[in-house]
Amino acid sequence: MSHPPQPVAHTATQVFADHRELLFSIVYNMLGSVSDTEDVLQETWLSWAARHEAEGAEAIGRPRAYLVRIAVNGALAHRAAVSRRRETYVGPWLPEPLVGPLGDAPAPADGEDAAVRAESVSMALLVVLETLTPLERGVFVLHEVFGYAHTEIAEILGRSPAAIRQLAHRAREHVHARRPRYEPDPQVRRQVTERFLAAALGGDLDALLRLLAPDVTLWGDGGGKGAGGLRPLRGRDKVARLLASVAPRSGEGLRIAYRSVNGDPSALLFAGDTPYAVLVLDLTPDGDRVCGIYAVANPDKLSHLDGTPGGR
Repeated sequence: MSHPPQPVAHTATQVFADHRELLFSIVYNMLGSVSDTEDVLQETWLSWAARHEAEGAEAIGRPRAYLVRIAVNGALAHRAAVSRRRETYVGPWLPEPLVGPLGDAPAPADGEDAAVRAESVSMALLVVLETLTPLERGVFVLHEVFGYAHTEIAEILGRSPAAIRQLAHRAREHVHARRPRYEPDPQVRRQVTERFLAAALGGDLDALLRLLAPDVTLWGDGGGKGAGGLRPLRGRDKVARLLASVAPRSGEGLRIAYRSVNGDPSALLFAGDTPYAVLVLDLTPDGDRVCGIYAVANPDKLSHLDGTPGGR
């Protein structure tokens, strides 16, 4: 027995929902902002829905490719607005953290958390991606993170395959020069994060000096609204002394929850049920010392988190 055809609006909604997680991941990795990503996805949905509702519209043969093209070009269009906001931002700017449960925790099931679990690059790599041009970043994300071929990317961006290859080569060289390929063991990262917090919150200068790499950099993103510096702080001695003197006071009474941030075991600090900061550590290739400290304390970037035991 044949089934009646589904309404076009319902089909359009379902197709978009099926691809939303992928679209979120691509756009987020291009922009580093959850709120801007949601704006781009809303625009993508409106464009997609309008295409389906157009008089005499033909069926789209490759909906995934069509949606990715709209979303990627929407992200590139948003990049100018993001850059303008960055120019007046107070202190270092860090990406808005994507927070989810640790690997051994039960995964939430709602749609927003599905996006959190999607493919995302580390906080450290996102910081490096900020130094690329918007086109280089888009090509790097599509090719290196999501495995799109140069010919597919050329179609998405309306460029020649030769131009895309050149952009990809330039982006890859730039990224690998600033961040060699390696991935610390998650268990080691969790252990180092716990030792780091114990040393910092306890004001233990000697323990901090042992944990930090000589060229460690501390990024404190408070956006003028939360704890953070006016510029990144570099060097083991400077970073250790600042942490040992400031952290015990600023961290008094805070609750620590260990979560996955952009795919890496990290720490969330809460004042009661209110998110206070997200802390992500980057480790040296040998895996036992901290070379990067990323602390996001701007409340605007933490507003999508909550303080419940299983919350985002």
